[in-house]
Amino acid sequence: MTSIIQNKILIYIIPFIIGLITSYSLPPYSFFLINFITFPVLFIYFLSNQHKGKMVSFKIGWFFGFGYFISNLYWISNSLTFEEIFKPLIPFSLIIIPLFLGLFYGFATFLCYFFNLKQNFSSILLFSLFFSIIEYLRSFIFGGFPWNLIAYSFTDYLQLIQILSLIGTYTFNLLCITLFLIPSIVFFNYKKKKKISFLLIPILLLSINFFYGNLLIKKYEEVDKENLGFVIKIISPKVDIKRFFANEAPEKTILELIKLSEPNYSENTLFIFPEGVLSNIYLQDLKNFSFIFSENFSDKHKIVLGISSYENSKIFNSLVILDKDVNILAKYDKNKLVPFGEYLPVESLLSKFGLKKITQGYQSFSSSNERRVIKLHNLGFLPLICYEVIYSGTINKNNEDFDFIINISEDGWFGDSVGPHQHFSHSIFRSIEEGKNLLRSANNGISAHIDATGKVIGKLKSTDRGFIEIRNILKTKNTFFNSHGNKIFFYFLIFYISLIFFLKKKENNEEKFFIYK
Repeated sequence: MTSIIQNKILIYIIPFIIGLITSYSLPPYSFFLINFITFPVLFIYFLSNQHKGKMVSFKIGWFFGFGYFISNLYWISNSLTFEEIFKPLIPFSLIIIPLFLGLFYGFATFLCYFFNLKQNFSSILLFSLFFSIIEYLRSFIFGGFPWNLIAYSFTDYLQLIQILSLIGTYTFNLLCITLFLIPSIVFFNYKKKKKISFLLIPILLLSINFFYGNLLIKKYEEVDKENLGFVIKIISPKVDIKRFFANEAPEKTILELIKLSEPNYSENTLFIFPEGVLSNIYLQDLKNFSFIFSENFSDKHKIVLGISSYENSKIFNSLVILDKDVNILAKYDKNKLVPFGEYLPVESLLSKFGLKKITQGYQSFSSSNERRVIKLHNLGFLPLICYEVIYSGTINKNNEDFDFIINISEDGWFGDSVGPHQHFSHSIFRSIEEGKNLLRSANNGISAHIDATGKVIGKLKSTDRGFIEIRNILKTKNTFFNSHGNKIFFYFLIFYISLIFFLKKKENNEEKFFIYK
């Protein structure tokens, strides 16, 4: 009896450990080679146990996901440490959230069970197909949370991810999982020559991709950058997030921000301040401090600032462009809100138990549906607030032409963890996909200027205060992915399904041949 129980426990411990190890392929570690071991082991383990039934098959994927997410999302619990009301929820964030997200991988292996996977290449394609579809669905279901897709393990290898400008993250994710699974061939009942030929595939594809990426990067570097005609300053103030709950006078923070940004009265300058540094006041209250702005800025200055605003009893997380007199030149209200962080799901129910959103204030933010390019100094930029940068293929909803992306963020909620590094990796992917420079101002995270190839031109770490100065930027054309978006992913799904049917037919014929022989 004891041995039976031990075996049942062991069957789930193994995929859990595989998931834990796989998480180290993600930033800041980026040991992507781990995946060439963990994914084949997971696949072979699934093949060995799928005969035990659909629930066992489901739990293999579920516990893999649990191990994967419990290791790379532990930082969520840090956001619950600022107020006593949230501290009882820390076990929920540490355990329940990874268990929930792990369900997606559970559904992937659950679907695989019904196709009776075997030791052949079509089964590898089916396994990677279901995993990538589930990863895609994870980006939309319940508002979506496309954080830490397997593909992000390549963040630090720019030559290998330039293909994002053609196919986007979800398609790249599909190809990555397939490549990672190919070493499974070692365990197959194939002839030695056939095994070697299959094992050469990832080496060949990675090599081709590397040379393609290297060519694009060199081509970009050889083009002279254009003088903007004005200066951009990306400000990283590192205002302690605990101040948000201390009701400090806004004047103190405003003066601190101005001093840090070092305004030059005679120079046309765009100052980019992060999200949330003035969290205890609203945009409408900012006029009360216009004298501070007008004394320190000139007519040649424009200010990008993240601040809360209200309209018709609704509250928005907004990005605004201001002049020195605090006149609003442009405004964008955040589209994608963070569940529990910026709004409380089923608020009417949960608020009765004293719960509220994590960020300051009890009322949930409202979301807008509009995201338009903002024109400034004959240039257009696409505004993204914090969390919105993680959504591939949907950031430019109207397919407008623009010159660069501005992403403002507050990563102080992550604490001293892997969270800011993971968040930053999404910025690199978006810059390559769109083929545009991305300017990121993060209060307690990583601020940076990222070029259209994902190369970090200037960077301030989570602990660095100061600013990044930009005078030259290369205007680029829209990428293929920018123009076609996630439709490319669906084209690849059709290709995969067609290839699987073809291989299945061929493999079945080979099996019949050996039987009759």
